[in-house]
Amino acid sequence: MYKQLSSGVKISITRSISTSFESYLASIGWDEDKFSMEDFVASWQKYFTENAAWFDKVPPEVLVSQEFHEEIAKKIDETIAKILNEKPTKKQIDSIEKMQKQLGTSYTYGCKAEAAYVEQLLKEQLDK
Repeated sequence: MYKQLSSGVKISITRSISTSFESYLASIGWDEDKFSMEDFVASWQKYFTENAAWFDKVPPEVLVSQEFHEEIAKKIDETIAKILNEKPTKKQIDSIEKMQKQLGTSYTYGCKAEAAYVEQLLKEQLDK
């Protein structure tokens, strides 16, 4: 069922997963111990019902289909894996290292999205 959706809708679904995942992780400070898949999925559902254009483009019978839910679960897993495996850029690493020297901090980060979170956090600390 998922495969039969238009490419625009599929891209929008993936984008909503990515946006929600990164937002959820930021809300818990990228703390693995606080992560809950149930909380993330609830956060994503709230996001797509309130903000995502794709939700209204998927027929109701597809939205309630068990097959669609299984395919979406697989898409969530793939999207999360992609986010967590994307390496930070050299620019991010250099920027974070410079700010950490200035602030005397030692935040760690494992992926590009987490590096973006740490970089923003450090910028906010420097702006204080």
